[in-house]
Amino acid sequence: MRAQQGDLVTVPGRHVGAAERHGEVLEVRGPNGEPPLVVRWDDGHEAIVCPGPEMRFTPRG
Repeated sequence: MRAQQGDLVTVPGRHVGAAERHGEVLEVRGPNGEPPLVVRWDDGHEAIVCPGPEMRFTPRG
């Protein structure tokens, strides 16, 4: 998994019927695009994230 600043991220809901979470990569802190990442979620919350296999990345461009 490699990410770039500006990539969009999607995480499925944690249980049936829960909404997906969407965010944007603000900063890549690991070497060569690897985690940890700083993500701003659609609710405005910013967090340091080490993505799991369920997180999907969409390059912005």
